[in-house]
Amino acid sequence: MWPRSRELRFLLDGAFYRMAAVEMGNPAAPPVVCVHGLTRNGHDFDTLMEALAEQFLVIAPDLPGRGRSEWLADGKLYQPAAYVQALAHLLAVIGRPVMWVGTSLGGICGMMIGAAAGQPITKMVLNDIGPQIPAAALARIRDYIVSAPESFADLDELESYLRMVHGTFGKLSDKDWARMAEFSARPLPSGRIALHYDPKIVEPIRTQAPKAVEMWDLWERIRIPVLAIRGEASDLLLPETLRRMVAAGATSLVVPGAGHAPPLTDRASLEAVVAFLSG
Repeated sequence: MWPRSRELRFLLDGAFYRMAAVEMGNPAAPPVVCVHGLTRNGHDFDTLMEALAEQFLVIAPDLPGRGRSEWLADGKLYQPAAYVQALAHLLAVIGRPVMWVGTSLGGICGMMIGAAAGQPITKMVLNDIGPQIPAAALARIRDYIVSAPESFADLDELESYLRMVHGTFGKLSDKDWARMAEFSARPLPSGRIALHYDPKIVEPIRTQAPKAVEMWDLWERIRIPVLAIRGEASDLLLPETLRRMVAAGATSLVVPGAGHAPPLTDRASLEAVVAFLSG
């Protein structure tokens, strides 16, 4: 089974933009929306989509400025509120209750939506993200984005870079890394390739000194079952944050050998997510 492509248009700051997505599964089945991290794209969930497709319709959008989605006119718009606005259009198109899997930024968007009155999410998987984010982790993420090369000679060079900056993802096979490089590549007129996102996504964080983020007010308004996944060595979702989430009712899973963020490709993670969403 191979992901199908779909597109929609959303209104933001006085202009309409195109947002792309991949989907897999029976269109009549319960929908699961999977949202990726800051510099990634919907194909990060291909393995999870395959695991879920027998029971669900799985939809994985490329957030604005990533993958096949249109770039925004102003780099300052690359903020969670804008992503939530785009995702709200997707939810309106789906038009029925959904389940949510969010990695990092995708989990922040999920919490923002899940805390809203009348929201349509019935269950949520938060992959290595929680209501508290340490400043040091945000500084690390900012630094690797700001210092990213402008281009690469070929896919091999891009893959080497991805293995370096995303080594904390954990245990990925050579095939997984090659596939990540394939979907992380944007061809340039020169024949070289670039990372498959708008370089302007860094503008909101380039000059800011990272500060710890507190979202416990959002967390306290979420009234749906949550599976909180943490990479064993994660610097973004700390053990004390996970413990507080579990004390508030979340189910948890710690992925050995992973940092930020687990790729959700190992058997234990896949089985846990499928069981949680199916239960």
